[in-house]
Amino acid sequence: MPGAEHLVFLVEEPSMESFLRGLLPRVIPRGVSFDAHPFGGKDDLMAKLEARLRGYASWLPANWRIFVIVDRDDDDCRLLKARMDRIAQGAGLRTGSRLRASDRVEWQLVSRIAIEELEAWYFGDWDAVRAAYPRVPKGIQRKHAYRDPDAISGGTWQAFERVMQRSGYFSAGLRKIELASEMGLRIDPSRNRSASFAALHSVLADAVA
Repeated sequence: MPGAEHLVFLVEEPSMESFLRGLLPRVIPRGVSFDAHPFGGKDDLMAKLEARLRGYASWLPANWRIFVIVDRDDDDCRLLKARMDRIAQGAGLRTGSRLRASDRVEWQLVSRIAIEELEAWYFGDWDAVRAAYPRVPKGIQRKHAYRDPDAISGGTWQAFERVMQRSGYFSAGLRKIELASEMGLRIDPSRNRSASFAALHSVLADAVA
């Protein structure tokens, strides 16, 4: 089966939409189109997800793929992904996690979780952060607290905000959409150390292969 020609992203808020609009044109082949639809937060997305997916299931073209992306927050990652997959299967869509490896090109939907928040992906590519905000310190990715971007304790966006404010940026608080746009344009998947970002990048490659 040929690779997808159109990708649909359902995301919980506008910052992820802005990030994807910067990132995707750089990582998917020319000629593959995409659209991103933000919801009013994670609860809003989860509440409306099944109805939205049932709508897609009734007419989804064979060369389209759907991605659902949420933050983990305080949820158990495995339980949250299982819940998302159940919703998709209940809506009548084939999920990537239920197919055999040899069938992976036939999936219609895949769920991905930003562990724990979008800012973990920024910590994963500190060169990209420094390119956009050159006053942030070098080598922060080698500090114990930030070594694993997906395991930063105490809130990833709060940790990112503290680093930025100490460097003279966002004194009134993170402007998340502006930040997401900057980072989407600069993050390099080949050097990003976030496992959750790598999982998204891998399934993107599968979809368009």
